[in-house]
Amino acid sequence: MTPETIEHAMEALAKADPDIARAYPLVGAPAPRQRDQGFATFFSTIVSQQISTEAARAIMRRVKAVLPELHAEAVIGVEGQALRDAGLSWRKVEYAKGLAEAELAGTFSADGLAMLSDDEAITAITQLRGFGRWSAEIYLMFSLQRPDIFPADDLALRVALGRLKKREDKPTPKQARQLVEHWAPWRSVGSLFLWHYYRGEPL
Repeated sequence: MTPETIEHAMEALAKADPDIARAYPLVGAPAPRQRDQGFATFFSTIVSQQISTEAARAIMRRVKAVLPELHAEAVIGVEGQALRDAGLSWRKVEYAKGLAEAELAGTFSADGLAMLSDDEAITAITQLRGFGRWSAEIYLMFSLQRPDIFPADDLALRVALGRLKKREDKPTPKQARQLVEHWAPWRSVGSLFLWHYYRGEPL
């Protein structure tokens, strides 16, 4: 999504939601976020689960030393111990091998996701071991640039939504989805705005 698309979407969201209309002038529009599409992004998602960004980057540097070309055939061909030595847990090695096996078997296609609807793509991703709905929705938002995704399992997103709506507590994922239904068809931009608001909420 371009800055122009985000600005257009924010204007539509401000018209649809008075709380966004109030907060938007205070913190401004969020910046675009984009990640690459494809197998390597899914592999790096496995690596980054439940560890810091810095640790994930260090592990990916070691992985790339072992696998200069990060694709399914290469992951299948490398010894699991080499990935373990690079810093992946044995569980993550299992997930990475499973991802590669699914790609080679044709039961999953990272490149083919772009041809699927949002729901179909989320279903395809969550059938992989190690990938929940949040990971799938983040991929759709940042890699496929889908405009109407709301990853309600994201804690910061729900905290920000609770603050925006002046609630005493953060909403549950189900409540959060209901609170932003009227943001369609721009819920991805609404999500970007909530993360932006979470970091820059005025006192």
